[in-house]
Amino acid sequence: MRFLLATERLFDRVEHAWEAPRTRRATGTGLVVLFVGSLAVVEANRQGWLPEPLASRVSTSHFTAISLAFTALLLIEVVELVLALARSVAASVGAQFELFSLILLREAFKELGKLPEPVVWAAAEGPVLHALADAAGALVVFVGVVAYTRIQRHRRITASEEEQGKFVQAKKVLALALLVAFVVAAVDDGWRLVTDNDPYPLFEAFFTALIFADVLVVLVSLRYTDTYAVVFRNAGFALATVILRLALVAPVYVNAALGVGATAFVIALTAAYNWARLGDEPLGPGAD
Repeated sequence: MRFLLATERLFDRVEHAWEAPRTRRATGTGLVVLFVGSLAVVEANRQGWLPEPLASRVSTSHFTAISLAFTALLLIEVVELVLALARSVAASVGAQFELFSLILLREAFKELGKLPEPVVWAAAEGPVLHALADAAGALVVFVGVVAYTRIQRHRRITASEEEQGKFVQAKKVLALALLVAFVVAAVDDGWRLVTDNDPYPLFEAFFTALIFADVLVVLVSLRYTDTYAVVFRNAGFALATVILRLALVAPVYVNAALGVGATAFVIALTAAYNWARLGDEPLGPGAD
């Protein structure tokens, strides 16, 4: 019990510090500095101002700076996603799809980064089509996230305020463990990149961890409710995460199709869940 209370207090401190206006401004400023600095480094390499072996490791495409800035933005979104898990399982699922849509946009910019400068259409047709497919998939997922958010009706899955507090406490412990694991993996991945070792796919690994976290939430929720609709919804959310994980390693076109299919699935799942619990009073986020 002491461990749970200490972990919950630590999570609350991390959440408070992350959501502070000072942190928001710092992360925004950091993204701007990273983007402008990356553009400057790429341009310096194009002009031949960088010494070897640094020049051979820096891209000559300005789109690389956009991809790098989006990667940093994705890291921030992962933290938001993990913190959302403690507030609401449904909210964290919405954050997963937000993250996935941004990953698709990053992939689109990566494809555009393959274009030669100046652009020659003979070499641009493939990357442009791939970028359009990823961008279209991201747009459809974005629309789906808006629809998913609009139809949410948060309802308590526990029988009392005391049990609800314990359920939230368990989610905070899980979220903090997930956040620590992601930070360690991100630092290790960055170190591998700096030391010329092969980095592993960080976001794919994170979504794999999310699958197990979602399944654990299903099992933990059984301590507080055996309502069929709640169990089915949470298990369905875990399945949606599996589909997103597959989409991250799928080839172009298939990845967007899987993401769109998973989005449609969670919207239908949420609508059915709301129908199943039509007589229950909606509560604020954090109830489920």
